[in-house]
Amino acid sequence: MAHDAADRFVAGEQELIAYTARTFERRRTDCGRAHHYAGWAHSSATIIEGATSLILVDALDSPDSAREMLADARTYTDKPVKTIIYTHGHPDHRGGSGAFRDTAEDVICMAPSAVPLPGYNRLDDVLGVRGRRQHGYGLTDEEAICQGIGIREGKERGLAGYDMLAPTRVLASGRHKLAIDGVELELIAAPGEMDDTLYVWLPAERVLCCGDNYYACWPNLYAIRGTQYRSVAQWADALSALIALEPEVLFPGHTPALVGAALIQEQVGTYRDAIAWVFDQTLACMNEGMTLEETVEAVQLPERFASKPYLGEFYGTVAWSVKSIYTGYLGWFDGAPEHLVPVPARERALELVALIGEERLQGRIEELARDGSYQMALELLALMAQAGCAYAESESARDLKRACLKGRAREMTSANARHYLIASAREL
Repeated sequence: MAHDAADRFVAGEQELIAYTARTFERRRTDCGRAHHYAGWAHSSATIIEGATSLILVDALDSPDSAREMLADARTYTDKPVKTIIYTHGHPDHRGGSGAFRDTAEDVICMAPSAVPLPGYNRLDDVLGVRGRRQHGYGLTDEEAICQGIGIREGKERGLAGYDMLAPTRVLASGRHKLAIDGVELELIAAPGEMDDTLYVWLPAERVLCCGDNYYACWPNLYAIRGTQYRSVAQWADALSALIALEPEVLFPGHTPALVGAALIQEQVGTYRDAIAWVFDQTLACMNEGMTLEETVEAVQLPERFASKPYLGEFYGTVAWSVKSIYTGYLGWFDGAPEHLVPVPARERALELVALIGEERLQGRIEELARDGSYQMALELLALMAQAGCAYAESESARDLKRACLKGRAREMTSANARHYLIASAREL
């Protein structure tokens, strides 16, 4: 077992370190009058040169990073930023816009295609806690490594926090042709990761800015910080719409640009196909009457997808995606009759602990932790806590739980999973 744990360590933490090193170097990709900045902040941004001004697509996550990007732009233009377009509402794409408060005259976004559930803002406290855990806020650089789809946000690197300009124009969901300072472009509603996502399409250059509908790892079809259901089928459709435009250059909201029509068709096409495959397979398993756990076990990426470096589980995971689709379509009940009206968790835990014996269970937990079977140790610790066992509340049990959470974190390739586990350990 100890050897297996070491193998998981190599396959987890070391994979994430290698992915970070090869993916998040600073890259400026120039295509005519469009310039894509990746690796300058957690998110990416695009500067488009107009006749007398600059159009900024997204604004990075910190005004400090945005000013640094503008300083680089001064090597090829002295024009001011007068127009800002948000591909979607996530703050890591809007947080740097305050750097252009003195020059920006128009800030454009797209209205969402769906509205949040009533009362969703009443969950701000719990969503905030879970969001901090997911993003690794407050962790050291060694603990966090990266944020899965980019380097750590500026506020976690000692830079200024979010400073966001409010939109001056909110376009109705649809397709809009605009002429901005001599630049012909289209803003196309493309709900996927977010219901307000838009594409910025420059037909003359055949350049497309796609926001977060594509980035080069497995996407957050479900975010563990807690989100409403993200329609996976709709996301796949948005990728089909991207492919249909036949761009020659793709500027994502995270990770480096893709250059070349054939590369974009192959890579984004495979990305779309993998998402659609998970969606289709999950529905098929559900229709066969499989439980949630059975479906998660059954839906494993085939080699033609799993072997692609841009589908690595460094952000979202396939298992989280399957669970989101399952509950999004069928709700919490998985059809197993024993799950319909279960006994309370504490009652079940008391029964199991009585059968096993507290002393024997404690010994097994400690043995599992020594052998690197961290997940099983954590689940058995939770069982003892549910049963109210004194050991579960002891300092030695808390120390053991912290160690298991950190050990489990090292097994993760997903930065989000790693952050959540380490943050939970620190909270103990």
